[in-house]
Amino acid sequence: MIMKSIFKRNENKYLVSKEQAEAFQNILSQYMELDKFGEYLVQNIYYDTKNWDLIRTSIEKPLYKEKVRLRCYNIPNNESKLFLELKKKYKGIVYKNRITIPYNKFPEISQSSVMHLVTKRDSQISRELSFFMEKYNVCGKIYIAYRRKAFTETEQKELRVTFDSDIRFRLEKLDFLNPDEGIILLPKDKIVMEIKAPGIIPLWMARALSENKIFPAPFSKYGKCYTGFIIKQPEIKTKELLSA
Repeated sequence: MIMKSIFKRNENKYLVSKEQAEAFQNILSQYMELDKFGEYLVQNIYYDTKNWDLIRTSIEKPLYKEKVRLRCYNIPNNESKLFLELKKKYKGIVYKNRITIPYNKFPEISQSSVMHLVTKRDSQISRELSFFMEKYNVCGKIYIAYRRKAFTETEQKELRVTFDSDIRFRLEKLDFLNPDEGIILLPKDKIVMEIKAPGIIPLWMARALSENKIFPAPFSKYGKCYTGFIIKQPEIKTKELLSA
């Protein structure tokens, strides 16, 4: 399957119960198809400054914000690929650029290894990523993983609806080999649903949202980790977290 490198779309999030998710998925199945991968694991390592400046700015909801993360699907092997992504949001529109990194060329996830691989590339996206990482002097700060179920349009594939559950995070072991380790972020009966569309959503989907009493609920997994846990643990030193 060809993976896109550049995205531009509207993204709306909803915090739903398992019952709401199941009801909505039943409706989706009439108009969309389940992703070919079924339910799969999404693993992320987010990069930030020593003092968490990027996420602190993000939760203030500015008109423009940006972040960098390294993403892996399922548990990697020598044939797997990682995706280093620069995600920007301006006036509600999300722009995402990313480059692909072979996992077998990435034995240790560290600031230096990421920068080395990025600077070796000669593309607009790699130059943007390199500039961003050097400008903010970022390093790996937090691991966030979840189980995802996704639906896409049958033909165009541009409209996409995802359901993320079993969301967990940790501030140590920033690798992709221990997906079951970490702190659970939300109660088990809560699911983060996200609608990703190139424009307005179809009328049938708007009606389904209304009928199931599903309303937008701005939610950031990284933001929730920071406001709900990290800032409540001032005794933990950043240096200790990174060296654990």
